[in-house]
Amino acid sequence: VNEKVAAEIAIGASVSGLRSIVSMKHVGLNVASDALATIAYSGVRGALVIVVADDPSCYSSQNEQDSRYYALLMNLPMLEPSTSQEAKDMTKAAFKLSEKLELPVFLRLSTRISHVRENVKLGKIMKNNRKGCFEKNPMRFVNVPAGARIGHKRLLSQMEKAKDISEKSNLNQIVKIGKKPKIGIITSGVSYTYTMEAVKKLGIDASILKLGIVHPLPEKMCEDFINSFKKIVVVEELEPYLEKQIKALGAKNVHGKTTNDFPRTFEYTPDIVFNSMAKILGKKTVKTSEKLNAPSRPPVLCPGCSHRATFYAAKIASKDKAIYSTDIGCYALGVQLPLATADLLMCMGGGVGAAGGISKATKQRVIAFLGDSTFFHAGIPALINAVYNNHKFVYTILDNRTTAMTGHQPHPGTGITGMGNPAPNIKIEDIVRGIGVKFVEILDPYNVKKTVSAFRRALEYDGVSVLIARHGCTLLELRKGKKKPYQVNQSKCKECRICIDRFGCPALYVDNKIHINPLICVGCGVCAQICPAKAIGVKK
Repeated sequence: VNEKVAAEIAIGASVSGLRSIVSMKHVGLNVASDALATIAYSGVRGALVIVVADDPSCYSSQNEQDSRYYALLMNLPMLEPSTSQEAKDMTKAAFKLSEKLELPVFLRLSTRISHVRENVKLGKIMKNNRKGCFEKNPMRFVNVPAGARIGHKRLLSQMEKAKDISEKSNLNQIVKIGKKPKIGIITSGVSYTYTMEAVKKLGIDASILKLGIVHPLPEKMCEDFINSFKKIVVVEELEPYLEKQIKALGAKNVHGKTTNDFPRTFEYTPDIVFNSMAKILGKKTVKTSEKLNAPSRPPVLCPGCSHRATFYAAKIASKDKAIYSTDIGCYALGVQLPLATADLLMCMGGGVGAAGGISKATKQRVIAFLGDSTFFHAGIPALINAVYNNHKFVYTILDNRTTAMTGHQPHPGTGITGMGNPAPNIKIEDIVRGIGVKFVEILDPYNVKKTVSAFRRALEYDGVSVLIARHGCTLLELRKGKKKPYQVNQSKCKECRICIDRFGCPALYVDNKIHINPLICVGCGVCAQICPAKAIGVKK
């Protein structure tokens, strides 16, 4: 359902003596952090590996936070691979470390490590013959204050052992380039591969401290390294996490982010690392790869996406005078013109909570949008709060019967599990009515007239009104077979451009006159409904 629940399930297995692993992206770790920060005190009996993937440059995320600080916050070990092979090898190492310390262990990835392809040697695959058994120990696993105080001391003691392991681990290593290195470079993760490439291109002798364990750092190893060179360069993406700790160890002439030698934002590339190091060393920089002068192609909702029809109806019903508080999912693309139905976006479920705040703080009409999977993830508590506190806004659940944006994973409302097995179909409308919402309507966005009417009634309702806009994701619908495409009758078309300037389906385009591309039109027929001249119909 969400990352917190996933983490708790993995914790349950790990305290029962089994190995468990849970994976999430950086913002998902925010959700799971409540459970993880406390289980750090209790520790585990088997093993727990937490895989977290950061997203420098916000390629598909609402921020580019640095998850390494969670390792500091929770005081848990964190490993960081530089290649696909290391990602596999460090996963095994993380399990062993977790078992040895009886602590959860982080494995931090980044977008580039997650997306790269490489031949990976697996090695021997172990058979799992373990059977879980939970052994009661309330003073350790029941984190009331008395137990938590003991647990905190236990965590600190175990992390002292982790420091010794880090000092001796071959996951931290020094790589020498050339015979007489005069510069010391400290790096980790994918930045190591960029650093190696830059050093070789620059033709310099350098010694590189590659940190595979980024918490706890091997402080003695780092101190010996920084004392061996007059100049230290720290190469890392996002925050100056390593740099600040290296400076705290007494390093003086350190070049990194705090000295503005490296950018603090966005993903690094080989060119960025090369040019940053070239400037530090007083060498010539290179021209970075030229950007292709291609037309902008921002992501848009697919042709026939039911969300587009819902957004269009909401704007018509509200006369485009509502505040649109949106959420994480395909529907965040409503921010694009001509739809422009996104005024606020934070996190999963955040749009609904914020809608309640806006409705109380202002006299403006508010329409909140969130998807079906997001409803199960984080949309229920905010709805309970809205009903309890008598907020007034329209809570629109965009139910396309799947988790579309991330790859069509099932959710509790689809009737199947992630493994493809049959499961109870938990109906959104039953949950909504069970919470106490009096105004609940289910509609098909492909019927524009009825959808507009539903929004008008919802906007007039004195309280929380819930509209469930239900229509299957177009990409999944297409697998069942494509409907006949639509076309524009040029003799009837008045060129009012409503279909272009207000609706904006990608299948519609202008080439002197308005046309519909039959190759991508899915035959939803919504454009025919909004055309005042009735100039759009099924292609014969």
